[in-house]
Amino acid sequence: MTNLEALVGLNLILDIGSIRLKKLLEFFDTPENILKAAPNKLIAVSGIGEKIAQKIHSLNKDDIDKELMLARKLDIEILTLEDKDYPENLKNIPDPPIVLYVKGKLKQEDKYSIGIVGSRRASFYGLTKAEEFAFALADKGFTIVSGMARGIDSSSHRGALKRGGRTIAVIGSGFQCIYPPENQELAEEISRSGVVISEFPIDTLPLKQNFPRRNRVISGLSLGLLVVEAARNSGALITADFALEQGRDVFALPGKVDAHTSFGTNELIKQGAKLVSCLDDILEELNIPITKVCQAEERPQENLKFDSGHTEESLVYGLISDQSIQLDEIAEKTNLDIPRISGILLKLQMKRLVQQLPGKQFIRSQA
Repeated sequence: MTNLEALVGLNLILDIGSIRLKKLLEFFDTPENILKAAPNKLIAVSGIGEKIAQKIHSLNKDDIDKELMLARKLDIEILTLEDKDYPENLKNIPDPPIVLYVKGKLKQEDKYSIGIVGSRRASFYGLTKAEEFAFALADKGFTIVSGMARGIDSSSHRGALKRGGRTIAVIGSGFQCIYPPENQELAEEISRSGVVISEFPIDTLPLKQNFPRRNRVISGLSLGLLVVEAARNSGALITADFALEQGRDVFALPGKVDAHTSFGTNELIKQGAKLVSCLDDILEELNIPITKVCQAEERPQENLKFDSGHTEESLVYGLISDQSIQLDEIAEKTNLDIPRISGILLKLQMKRLVQQLPGKQFIRSQA
């Protein structure tokens, strides 16, 4: 059995993280020796109880082969800490992932990465600012790292993609269970020009306990972390805690004092995070001599016009303003059924006249 096969096998046991693996390696020297060890020997290692020992002992070689075959089928590369392509920034955190499943291609320039995270239920202001900062940082040559969740994360990835820059999505599930499911297309787009990363086996479901582990990878890949919006118990604050533990700079965008999505960012600023109002606030703090400006793909501007002659379309569009409106409210005010309204809204989005926000809310596009 190769070193890679042994590490992939150990990673299939979700109870074994990098800290337990380090203790096992100190005792058994190689990953292969760990898999060959008897349960009574495994239990002798601190933190390895009978349950984990039994899981290691009963690990099936067929399961490892199946995982490797599925990775090849999905065009996923598996990296270990010994691989030269394993991200430099991530390698130096206290508990780097045992293995990384990678779709896309990691590059040396990705060591100049900035994480952008925030609320899934973001405001239009938050979504806009996340995209603007991602676009501007990508323009300076930074790689944008985020978690591909709804809200701020997705806007951050899209901002980098719009500028033709690189972005890394760190997911909290396996590649067979992309979450949220509506971001499957976004994941494909990211992997074509950037990278999608997971430390979880390919069939792992997006379980709640996976996301804190995912968050430490977001901050671990980054030189600094920008929190755009965060509620009181937001996962973005967990990512900020990891960033501080890892010695990363933490930046926060201030928000309205009475907005629940601003509580977390305002608290971070009170605790010493760098208040950010423009790109220069980040660049000055990092003081990195990046001179590269990425080349954005020039896209022809389409002449998209609203069809004011279409009665139902004009009725729906007339209800949408720069203040978000719920789908149910549109249905109530137009007396149209939901499927019909959804079709109209899709047409308006394709014309870039309307933008969808989390929670089935809609707002007029600012483009």
